Amino acid sequence: MISTTNLSRLCIHTITTKPLALPEAIAAYREIGAAGITVWRDALAPLGIAESARRLAGSGLRVVSLCRGGFFPGASAADRQKAIDENRRIIDEAAAIGAPLIVLVCGAVPGMPLAEGRKQIGDAISQLAPYAAERNIKLGIEPLHPMYAGDRSAINTLGQANDIVERIGAKNIGITIDVYHLWWDERLETEVARAGKAGSIFSFHVCDWRCPMRDLLNDRALMGQGVIDIRQIRNWVEAAGFNGMIEVEIFSTEWWAADQKKFLQKIKTAYLEHA
Repeated sequence: MISTTNLSRLCIHTITTKPLALPEAIAAYREIGAAGITVWRDALAPLGIAESARRLAGSGLRVVSLCRGGFFPGASAADRQKAIDENRRIIDEAAAIGAPLIVLVCGAVPGMPLAEGRKQIGDAISQLAPYAAERNIKLGIEPLHPMYAGDRSAINTLGQANDIVERIGAKNIGITIDVYHLWWDERLETEVARAGKAGSIFSFHVCDWRCPMRDLLNDRALMGQGVIDIRQIRNWVEAAGFNGMIEVEIFSTEWWAADQKKFLQKIKTAYLEHA
């Protein structure tokens, strides 16, 4: 049974409270009783990696993951190698801040056939897997909604992500399930179970899908303010064996313009009531 009072699995992404600098985010998350933090790379830049790592280590919050790696497809071999090199740097950053997982937004090149993009993505992740494993870092493939297939990710269903995980066959390669991107898929329950059998569900992200949506990227809603049956998907994920953090990831120009401490109180309430 899902608890309506327990915050021990609540994790918040720094992108959710984008206006807050990392030290402010740490303090604000602690104030509402959150247990974890997922750090976006832009939040590391002002303090630098070493100082950010020090602040996170002393924060009392569990560092759940680093966002984001990926963007693998390229029109040329040089472009693809540049992406590999950048992702190696991201892996090093994750190790430095104590993040056990990197979430991969896999990328797409406008005009490139999706099959070719998916092949390049699989090849790149396979190439990076040993480097990440040497540093005890997992890589979570996050399928994105099909509306992003043209320019942000050629991986659009959990089935496609599961196929890549199976082909690579490395223990540190798995998936990230985000309800915003996957709630529409009629095969979602089946593919969640498939991932569970493989032990490859690495993380779980929540927010809600507003109707009508006002912006394709930056109009995510608080849990309970949209049309996603979040509890149903969470039940499937937990039935498949996942017992990790429930991560709140909200891109929203509306909420970024709001008082962030009041917003976090709303997140806490929405998490307890709807996530």
